[in-house]
Amino acid sequence: MTPLLVALAGLCAFAFLVHVASIVLVIIRDRRLARRAPAPEPLPAVTILRPVRGIENHIERTLESAFLIDHKDVEILFCVASAEDPVIPVCEAIIARHPGREARILVGDDPIGINPKLNNLVKGWRTARHDHVVMADSNVLMPRDYVRQLFDAFDAGTGLVCSPPIGDAPVGFHAELECAFLNSFQGRWQLCADAVGLGFAQGKTMLWRKSELDAVGGIARLGDEVAEDAASTKLVREGGRKVRLVRRPFVQPLGRRSFLEVWNRQVRWARLRRASFPLFFLPELLAGGAAPMLAAGGLAAAGAVPVVAVPAFAFVWYGAEAGLAAVMGWPRGPRAIATWMVRDALLPVLWCAAISGSGYSWRGNDMNMRRMEMQASAPRGGLAARLRRLRPARAGDSAG
Repeated sequence: MTPLLVALAGLCAFAFLVHVASIVLVIIRDRRLARRAPAPEPLPAVTILRPVRGIENHIERTLESAFLIDHKDVEILFCVASAEDPVIPVCEAIIARHPGREARILVGDDPIGINPKLNNLVKGWRTARHDHVVMADSNVLMPRDYVRQLFDAFDAGTGLVCSPPIGDAPVGFHAELECAFLNSFQGRWQLCADAVGLGFAQGKTMLWRKSELDAVGGIARLGDEVAEDAASTKLVREGGRKVRLVRRPFVQPLGRRSFLEVWNRQVRWARLRRASFPLFFLPELLAGGAAPMLAAGGLAAAGAVPVVAVPAFAFVWYGAEAGLAAVMGWPRGPRAIATWMVRDALLPVLWCAAISGSGYSWRGNDMNMRRMEMQASAPRGGLAARLRRLRPARAGDSAG
């Protein structure tokens, strides 16, 4: 074989081993944690902060799920930036249906930095009555044992417990494509990192000890990076603690999605990963099945392997991913496999989009990555303090 064919064969073999090893590690992790002893009773009291803005798919179902959890000592605080937000009547109706729960709506925006979500959450953080505080996005569906699952992952070496989002209840191909990104790709790799002791934060659900975060600067420290989950990861690791993930991530019901919604969200996350963890972002260019499938096609075209080896390779590759989805209870089946293939074809394009621009939109805010990186890295005090009070970039500044 020529050096080129050897390189193509090596790429196929290496990619396949990494792919299968990640799946095996996630399954072993899941089985090991299933045997873990539960957290001792009684569980601590908890404040749940839910930043809300606008009306989303399944919003009433996801917000009300916090009122249905089986932990009784819970304070629920809805954080809303604007008194004109249409989500406020939804929150009011949910609170009225559950008079036995301690819940309030907090309205206002506190511009402590460049992250709109943190600016919305500050008032809730300052108001929280309990030392254990959960920040949970409005589209997270909380199971009845939500608090139990969080504390089951909290041990002596834990600084933060998180959960990546798992897509569920998709309506239409584009929502199924979002499941393909969230579940057996991004979710799998985050669980794999946790399995080898390199867990990192995801802003969808974060359980903090308020006193510990306040001791190192409070919620404002989560604005040290462009993304609060990246700042959380670095802050926890600097303190010699670990970021832990729950055994099985919590669900985000998707409903119907357009392709543009899915694509813009993936570009935003990719640009945030590029800004926060550039060395881990670089290998994403070769992530997924596109590169090894092309390499297998090149081997077949050169006659180094029979043509039938290419579909056989794809069958085993995506069969392993389907096995993981089956074990974890994630959406699967022929349509899911089709979306996994589309996802893998899009991953190199996504990588290029992430490095070719710095703009994105988040909840109606047009943001600019370069400006945010400059502000987040500026020293505290003086001019930097004034820079941190700047509004998000204007729509005209967006590159994406």
